[in-house]
Amino acid sequence: MLKTLNIKMTLLSDTIFGNGRSIPGQEDISVLRDTDGFPYYRGSTFKGIFREELKRYLGWERTSDDRIKETYTRLLGSEGSAEETGGNMIFSDLTLSKGVKAAVLAELGNDDTAVLNAFTHIRTFTKIGIEGTVDYGSLRMARCVNKDLIFYGTVICEDSDEALVREVFGLIKWIGTMRNRGFGHIRVDVK
Repeated sequence: MLKTLNIKMTLLSDTIFGNGRSIPGQEDISVLRDTDGFPYYRGSTFKGIFREELKRYLGWERTSDDRIKETYTRLLGSEGSAEETGGNMIFSDLTLSKGVKAAVLAELGNDDTAVLNAFTHIRTFTKIGIEGTVDYGSLRMARCVNKDLIFYGTVICEDSDEALVREVFGLIKWIGTMRNRGFGHIRVDVK
């Protein structure tokens, strides 16, 4: 029997949902956004984060390598190809609530840039050289999703896997680009 779990992801720090693109002269790292300009986190990317934590969790449980592989293949499918196959779990994208989106669109209209700017900001970075000064040409700009925003999604799993899935979601603390610099600290709640 399949079970739908409601996911609530709260951003505890600024987060970068990188989309792999840049805007020359404006952003070196841009964020993933929908056609209306709202930032969102791709379900397939969240699945990859879940996979990392599942492997770690099963390793802590001293599960054998064969059992680890069987468990994550059963839950998430095979990895290593562009098209992951199989797996019992289905991840939706994580988005802002429909109510928030409706209110913002009512106020800002269909101006996707204004919508994006309501939920994100640009951060700049430079590299400091060995003399303690900024290295020439090292200025970088990244668009960050504002902390304290809440994103919602769903995950479908087998009833028999629910307890394990909830445990692993409790371990996810970091997502997105530049996690090693303090970006992407999150809390995941499962209902």
